[in-house]
Amino acid sequence: MRATLFRVLIVFGFIGIMSSAQAQSIVIKGKIHSVEGKVLNAANLVVKEIERHTMSGTDGFFTLRVPSPGSYTLGVFAEGYQPQILELELRQDTLLEVSLSEVSYELATVELRAEAEQGFGIRKLGSVEGVGIYEAKKTEVVDFNNLTANLATNNARQALAKVAGLNIWESDAAGLQLGIGGRGLSPNRTSNFNTRQNGYDISADALGYPESYYTPPMEALDRIEVIRGAASLQYGTQFGGMVNFVMKEGDGVGKPFSVQSRQTIGSWGLFNSYNSIRGEVGDVHYLAFFQHKQGNGWRPNENFEANTGYAAVHYQPTDRLELKLEYTGMRYLAQQPGGLTDRLFELDPQQSIRERNWFQVNWNLLSASIDYAFTPQTRFNLRAFANHSGRDALGNLSRITRFDTVGMPRTLILDDYQNVGAEARLIHEYRVAGLEWALLVGGRAYRGLTQQQQGDGTTGAGPDFQYPQSDQPDLLLDYTYPSANYAAFVEHIFRVNEKLSLTPGIRFEHIRTFAEGYFKQRVYDAAGNIVSETLNPEENQRIRSLVLAGLGLSYQVKPNIELYGNFSQNYRAVTFNDLRITNPNFIVDPDIQDERGYNADLGLRGDLKGIFYFDATLYHLFYRDRIGLLLKADQPPLYLDYRYRTNVADSRTFGLELVGELEWVRLISGKSGKFDLSTFANVAFNHARYVNTDDPSIAGKKVELVPEMMIRGGVNFSFQGFRASLQHGYVGSHYTDATNAERTSSAVNGIIPAYQVMDFSSSYTWRWLTLETGVNNLLDARYFTRRATGYPGPGIIPASGRNFYATIGVEF
Repeated sequence: MRATLFRVLIVFGFIGIMSSAQAQSIVIKGKIHSVEGKVLNAANLVVKEIERHTMSGTDGFFTLRVPSPGSYTLGVFAEGYQPQILELELRQDTLLEVSLSEVSYELATVELRAEAEQGFGIRKLGSVEGVGIYEAKKTEVVDFNNLTANLATNNARQALAKVAGLNIWESDAAGLQLGIGGRGLSPNRTSNFNTRQNGYDISADALGYPESYYTPPMEALDRIEVIRGAASLQYGTQFGGMVNFVMKEGDGVGKPFSVQSRQTIGSWGLFNSYNSIRGEVGDVHYLAFFQHKQGNGWRPNENFEANTGYAAVHYQPTDRLELKLEYTGMRYLAQQPGGLTDRLFELDPQQSIRERNWFQVNWNLLSASIDYAFTPQTRFNLRAFANHSGRDALGNLSRITRFDTVGMPRTLILDDYQNVGAEARLIHEYRVAGLEWALLVGGRAYRGLTQQQQGDGTTGAGPDFQYPQSDQPDLLLDYTYPSANYAAFVEHIFRVNEKLSLTPGIRFEHIRTFAEGYFKQRVYDAAGNIVSETLNPEENQRIRSLVLAGLGLSYQVKPNIELYGNFSQNYRAVTFNDLRITNPNFIVDPDIQDERGYNADLGLRGDLKGIFYFDATLYHLFYRDRIGLLLKADQPPLYLDYRYRTNVADSRTFGLELVGELEWVRLISGKSGKFDLSTFANVAFNHARYVNTDDPSIAGKKVELVPEMMIRGGVNFSFQGFRASLQHGYVGSHYTDATNAERTSSAVNGIIPAYQVMDFSSSYTWRWLTLETGVNNLLDARYFTRRATGYPGPGIIPASGRNFYATIGVEF
């Protein structure tokens, strides 16, 4: 395998040298910083003549390529700084160092706001950003600096409206847990994405339990980066790809202390308070925030209270070296109103027939990183991270058709996660025959330990997360899940000529997962009494090593129009819940196996003179031994229907994803002004079927959780300090299990009917004051996005009805 890869790389290099010997393109490289010497990340650079755009990375470095020698105008813009316009006479590769002067706050808000709003709010990642290679990959970056949305409740359908093909679950009224899935993958706690914050893991266990119980407050975000299935080569084995929440930083304010405070009130007792401080002192910049959120929810028994804190300190003693330390803490307690049957939802979707279900989360994340630039072309990053967290679930998991009263025991599940890891990356950019090539090498080491207990909890109604006999509880399940993961990866950009590039990559993974403990198997009669009980000790060890490979191709049709394609292998290990969990609504196959497959993309994307942004992608997702749910009814004595979790079959998903945004003012007048109007559309068509199976109950059936059509669109308007956004979304009907059941008595299986929802948001900013207001679910639609097997159900989880919010914010 290694010899073959080496030969392929040599062939690529030979082709590049022979094909581009006469290339005349010129590269502009450099660094952006303030006159005080502070690195400026996310500064915008635009070459006027060819309308080529890029942004400086977190280290301040940037790279731009122009097609030939000549005269060019380079504009450099950074929020809070005086823009610079540079007239360049380029005859050879050029190294620039750009210093920007701070401007007054009034000038920044009046003059630079127009520059900031010229973006579309979404863009792709550059070929090389920071210490990552994104050439020829399907990538999307959502910019939060100009987002008009309900950030206080983490409204994902608004924030991610321009990201193609996402199926978004709405499980609570506060946005406590983000649930997104793409291309037919389950949105459950975003478990089919590798989920990160500032580049490090934030899920419970990256391999064994990749569910995200913590979601960063959107008020604290600078942007969200989404990389599709090809992310497996750099970020690990997830079919969905990688989602990275990038927090705001403390640099760029130009003073030692700055305060931002946002207070939000809304329907059903919503109160959200977000307060942050940031600043720059010498070689140090810092940011810290605290958010408190509470409310009652649209349905009865939906009370919640959440507190999130974050602190980050960055120390940059030289232009080459930066040290970072971050801590995140989050606590929340939520009452869960439970699920509904189809009939109950039709009668009144706002009702609740569970009042004793509770959920609490305690999340602690720590990260330390080193960034060092040997040269502007050679950069190194080492990031270490730790997660010591837990989540506790208490309530009645029995079928929603059964009554629940005080005095009946509730199920209590206690999880504790202790994970540590480190990831190192080195990127080197160099030139061959006048073209810019790039090499990325990296490695990862990760160890996790999850402890899980499940048993009968207390019989009361409150959030009492203790077993009745806390010294020696009578447990249904008691397991320890140690895990380990070691990986190494390489990617390289080979430029055949100034238009064509090839980007091969390879990743080696070594994965070890263990399950040690016992579970009790109980059989109940029709009255809920225990008929029999069996204790089953278990020790399960799985060790595997694998290699993933991929290849990307990029062709620059025009300076701002790119044809791209990629093929990447994927892999997903079975999770802890796949190995063992006790739930009366589903049973796990003891012989369940890991999943394998691949992602392939072919797309065309571009930016036409800042007037029209588009990205059209054909994709193919192949899943071998896909883990899914079958509907069965073969368990005595009652033979009730239940869901059976197993490797159901192979699946193929084909789709077309279309995203476009048009700036009307620039189209008509040719330039931006104080007034801007844009419209966007996000359309996804999916065709997913089960294949390669002899099971007649699923052969040729539709893959669950794959809407055949999703449409999102909207209008954005701005005039000086005022902005408004109207968005509409439509999601087609889809099934929740592989047998395509329409309805079941338990309501955990069945169809999710097509639904549509509309949101309106607005804001006004004057100097240091911001006012925001809006209406979510403007037309008061009655719909649901999921059927839950356990918490927060089981059964149908209704989405919230029409609700209002208002925010007042100040910044000094």
